[in-house]
This record gives sequence, C-alpha cells and structure tokens, in this order.
Amino acid sequence: MVVIDPMTDTANNAAMTNLPIILVVDDEKQSQEALRRVLSDEFRVLTASTALEAEGLLEHEMVHAILCDQRMPGTQGVEFLKTVRARWPDPVRMIISGYSEAEDIIAGVNEAGIYQYITKPWEPDALVRTLHGALRLYQLQRENAQASLDLKVPPALLERAIASKTGALKRQHHFDGIIHAAGSPLAEVIEMARRVSSFDISVLITGESGTGKELLARAIHYNSPRGNKPFVVENCGALPDQLLESELFGCKKGAFTGAYEDRIGLFEQASGGTIFLDEIGETSPAFQVKLLRVLQEGEIRPLGARLTRKVDVRVIAATNRNLEDDVRDKHFRRDLYYRLAAFPIHLPPLRDRPVDVPVLAERLLAETRKGFGRPNLTFSAEALGLMRSYDWPGNVRELQNEIQRMVALTDTSRLGPELISPRIRARACPANRSMADDGQALSLKDQVEALEARILSEALARHRWNISRVADELGLSRVGLRAKLNRYGLERDA
Repeated sequence: MVVIDPMTDTANNAAMTNLPIILVVDDEKQSQEALRRVLSDEFRVLTASTALEAEGLLEHEMVHAILCDQRMPGTQGVEFLKTVRARWPDPVRMIISGYSEAEDIIAGVNEAGIYQYITKPWEPDALVRTLHGALRLYQLQRENAQASLDLKVPPALLERAIASKTGALKRQHHFDGIIHAAGSPLAEVIEMARRVSSFDISVLITGESGTGKELLARAIHYNSPRGNKPFVVENCGALPDQLLESELFGCKKGAFTGAYEDRIGLFEQASGGTIFLDEIGETSPAFQVKLLRVLQEGEIRPLGARLTRKVDVRVIAATNRNLEDDVRDKHFRRDLYYRLAAFPIHLPPLRDRPVDVPVLAERLLAETRKGFGRPNLTFSAEALGLMRSYDWPGNVRELQNEIQRMVALTDTSRLGPELISPRIRARACPANRSMADDGQALSLKDQVEALEARILSEALARHRWNISRVADELGLSRVGLRAKLNRYGLERDA
C-alpha cells in the first residue's frame, strides 16, 4: 500500500500544481532516474517499481499519462495497462520496450488502449514530444466527456463555441507568434512559410531537434484554407511498421493479433485538414512504399481491408536528418522525397541566428516568471551577452532549461552570468566576439581560439558527434581532434 503524507508533500505539491503528472512504471531504478531527468523540467514525475505500487499511486493521484516498461517482475506491462484501462480509463497509456517484444505488445495494444509504443533506446526530445501529444489526447478525452454531458446545448451555441475555439487556435499559432529578432535569418523562413500556407501542396520542414518544426507546421496549417479542420500529429520514428500503419491508415477487426475492433487511422481523422508526420526520415523502406502510394493516389487502405478509401489531407513532414544524403545512400526513396519536398523549408539552428537568443530568452523568462510565481526577475546585460555567445546545440529546449535553472538558483531579482552553467560559460566563445565579459579587448590569440572552438562545435553538431567524420572534414587525426576537444572543454551533452 502506498501512503502519502500530506504534511511532507505540501511544499512539493504547491510548487508543481500546474505541471501535468506522468507516472513511470519500471522496476529498474536507473531507468526511472533517466526518465525523471529528461521529463522533470516539464512534468511532475511519479515513479513505481511494481504494478501494485503503481496502482496505489493511481488511487491517490490524478495521473495524466503512464509510461510503463513491458518487462516487469510478476506481470507484463501490457497486462498491467489492461487493468489500468478498466479501473482508471483517463490516463493516456504508453509502453516502452525493445523491438524483440513487438509481437507481444501488438497482441494487446487495442485491448489495453495503448496510445504509443516507444522503442528502446528512446530519444529524449522525441519522448517529450510524444508526451505532449498524449496530453493533448488526454485533454480531448476530457473535453469529449464534457461534451457528452452537454448534448442538450442548442446547436447554434455549440457552433459558436467551436468557432471561438478555432479562432483562438488561429491566434495562438499565427506566424507573428514565432519569436525572432529584427534581421534574423528566421524572418525569411517565416515569410516562405506564410506564402506556402495558402497553397495546398506538401511541405518538408528540416532542422535540428528543438528548432521548432512542429510550431512552424501548426502556423502553416492554422493560416491555410484548411485552418478550420483538424491538425493531426504522428511521430513516425516512435513505432514499428505494423503499428505505424495501423495508426496512420487504420485497421479492420482481426487484421492482426490484438486488432479487436475497427480502428480509424489518422489520415481519416485529419480529413479536410493537415497531418504532420514528424521524424519521417526514421521510417523503413517498406513503409515508405506504402506512404508513397497514399500520396500518389490520395487514398488509403486500412490493414485487413479489401477496399481503399479516398482521403483529402495536406501532408507536412519534418526531419532532423539530411534526406538528400539519405536518398543518395539509398536509405530513403527518391520518389517519396520529391513527393514530400514539394516545398522544402529549413529551420536554422540557434547557433546560426544568435541575434534571436536575447529575444527568445526574454520570452522564455516571461513564461518562467509566470509559472514559478517570480514576477520581478530580469536578465543582466552580461548574462544576455553570454547566452548569445553560446552555440545552444540543444536549441530552444536547452535555452529554456538553462533559464529555468537560473531562476531556481537565484535569491535576487536579477539573473547574472554567475548563474549560467559552468559548461556553457566555458563553451561560450563565438567567432564574432572581440570583447571579454569585463569589457577588455580579447587578444588575437583568444579570438582565433574562439573561432576554432566554434568551428569544432558546429562540425560536431552537423555530424552528431561522429568523431571520425568530424576529423575527416576538418583534416585532423582523431587524436588531434580529441586534444582540441579537451583543450576547449567540448563535451557531449548527456
């Protein structure tokens, strides 16, 4: 039995009242802590090592989503989630496992009402995005439940409510809401997206993780003629082929083990609107063939069905990979690439638009002030200058995490450079910086070293820390490259 002491929990609950609650069920403490580190900035994370312990938490806590490992002592994750669905239907249920167990999970996916199958090793940014999608589903489920109680509301009133909600979404996801500074390279990107939003053609958004690809996709949708229709999101890198096909195209009852009922796919759910296919570069060649047919013919065939169905959906895809390289290396179909990339848009990383860092930091601080109840916080000029001079390989998400850390550490109203993480202070060395933080001019040697460090950082980011490729590109030996990384304190973020 789980006992919660209200006296000892009061402070924690007060500080985290507004955070969605994620329950992690895993018998390995190391896995629990890894998930807690990744999720704790945006969610309140509860952990349980057994199904019994998790059930005790569900009795006491209003959980929004459950992340459950498939292999646990005494029961499998799918079996536990079947019990959860029967007793606590509200939380969105997800399973974490390896590919070798996919068949066991597929067999119970519908019966357990599993929203997402997450493969090991999971990718932090993709996992966070998946959880945000799960929370949107949770909210929709609650809204639908409320709507079922409001059936006696006059149709005209319901139509006004829907129109009001759609208008709010359009205002929320307007292009003007994408934060950037005057003269930013992002201005040209936004103008391109604004122009293509009116035309019903496919868009491929490329860029590193954390650059805001989904944010741009939503702006394109809500400012298009389809803006009054659904916007549906799927992370294509998070599912094996059969589950991905079922999610996107639907399935008939009995199509595969565990298909206990007909399922409407996301392409049909997005009818008249837009489907956003994130991490499209992670799909298999076999799946790419099936997706190509959908784009060519404008029709889908649910798993197990004999007849096809017409769909009217705009496709926006996104990837952090270089698909042109993947096409050349035969990892991605050339014909599918040209179908998706009718209008390609590249989102530059923060290191290529340092002018945006101060305005982004101010906006993120405003959100953090509101969330943390600290209305009087401001940055010092030195702190903003230091943040601008760092490359931010994790892009906006890393910047947001750093600002939240600074707020948590300060006892005053001013956020100075001393609050910035030592690793960031050590690596903040842009090529265009000629003055030190104390106002003294940097020597030529220091400026040359700053330029070299930045070139190294950018090459490491481009090649995802593949040391051999970086060394080859820069004309260095692996030993020489390692020596330079140690010299400039360049370490891969965990």
